[in-house]
Amino acid sequence: MSSDDSRMRGLLIDGQMDKWHNMSLLSGAITDYLEETGLFVFDHVSTPPCGEDMAGFSPDFEPYDLVVVNYDGDEWPDAARAGLEQFVSQGGGLVAVHMAINAFPEWPAWNEMMGIGGWNGRDEKSGPIVYWADGEVQYDHGPGEAFHPPKHDFPVTIRNDAHPVTNGLPGTWLHAHDELYSCMRGPARNMQLLATGYADQSMKDASDRHEPVMTALSYGKGRIFHTTLGHVGKEETELPLSVRCAGFITMLQRGAEWAAIGEVTQTVPEGLPGPDSTSVRPR
Repeated sequence: MSSDDSRMRGLLIDGQMDKWHNMSLLSGAITDYLEETGLFVFDHVSTPPCGEDMAGFSPDFEPYDLVVVNYDGDEWPDAARAGLEQFVSQGGGLVAVHMAINAFPEWPAWNEMMGIGGWNGRDEKSGPIVYWADGEVQYDHGPGEAFHPPKHDFPVTIRNDAHPVTNGLPGTWLHAHDELYSCMRGPARNMQLLATGYADQSMKDASDRHEPVMTALSYGKGRIFHTTLGHVGKEETELPLSVRCAGFITMLQRGAEWAAIGEVTQTVPEGLPGPDSTSVRPR
């Protein structure tokens, strides 16, 4: 806890991202949404730019209740990796948003903490493809690389309504104009699939599977929440519909609180999207 109030302390880490995403815009939205709950106060640390010396990057995780990662770039040095592993395994909370779950394909502990990921060379050796069918989680150990159809509105369906993050949320809601990551794979251990998304088959590159969009994991004594949602394109100068969606904002806020303390005290807000209509905040 912070010394001057009862809010939990959060640390957001960014610094590098691929050419397709606006890292800074998403980082600002994440911290704004989490601080507006009144539960968190955030610090922000960035790695050196891509290709520069990372040896001095070694955040002190000890003061924090929650770490949020919005990063996909160079490997962290051993000290930073060990620090995050220790933080989570000893009970700290971790949140990863959108492209961050695809980072660090060669870092075993990160892949255990994320459960699934995509791109960056992931293949059958990384673990099974995870999706939902016939009322349960399915694991496909065959070949396949991650992809996504073009941005569009698609339904999100809760698959575990007993979990604190999802309890009380609409069973199905229409998420606004986002990427739906497909063919995500990884160790998938100690992972609960909370919600899936489905791309209409009229869309190019639709997988015809109910794909994971929200998961909860454990790693040692710690808890991890991640979502594949939240694309902010490099060309964006204002927050797009994907991260102004009331469903995205609500699940991020609830997922962060659960990761930090293991429960959710927030009430379910009004104005969430329904099965046939989106609900987005004004700019």
